[in-house]
Amino acid sequence: MRHRRIGELMTSEVVSVRGDAPFKEIVRVLSAHRVTAVPVVDAENRVIGVVSEGDLLRKTADQAAPGDLPAVPALKAWERAKAEGIRAQELMSAPAVCARPEWTVVEAARLMEVQGVKRLVVADEEDRLVGIVSRRDLLGIFLRKDESIQREIIEDVLAGTLRIDPAPLTVAVRDGRVELAGRLPFRGMVPAVERMCSMVDGVVSVSAHFAYDEDDTVRGNATVQGGARP
Repeated sequence: MRHRRIGELMTSEVVSVRGDAPFKEIVRVLSAHRVTAVPVVDAENRVIGVVSEGDLLRKTADQAAPGDLPAVPALKAWERAKAEGIRAQELMSAPAVCARPEWTVVEAARLMEVQGVKRLVVADEEDRLVGIVSRRDLLGIFLRKDESIQREIIEDVLAGTLRIDPAPLTVAVRDGRVELAGRLPFRGMVPAVERMCSMVDGVVSVSAHFAYDEDDTVRGNATVQGGARP
């Protein structure tokens, strides 16, 4: 079973700014490329941070409000320091939340969830910028064709990883929903088959309706023969 890697899903052509980029240049870059954040890199293209619209807007939030407007909550010390910044390295959030090209979709999605971000900068082992991956990119695995998912389950999961003869089984896939049926040698194999099939990229759900020859999950009792269902 082969999981798609971030290097296959990411956008390789990424706009970035140098650490000494001035405030207005960053604004122009965000506007011209219609993005909400850009990686900040050094002279060797190593990622040193990310500057976003939110980072830039702190400068506006720190300005004195007109007398007829309610005062906004005071900025914290670190927010005020950013608000007073004029270059990317002073305005950016650091360190950047980065993924590696060899990571799987699962690893990247977990990091996004933990960090509460919508995209990840992708950097190599030397922290050089190689791409950016977004939630939309990760969701792209669910655009896989049903035939491709079915083939992977039969050839890679059943016959390959689990070493189960797929001939007595049926694997139907429709809109990413997998339906499994047929007969297995042992009842204890059912959870493993379901779990492995659910891990295939692009699978939305798994429904299994297996018969089995022997109930190897019951201890001290006679095994159930022929036609038993989990």
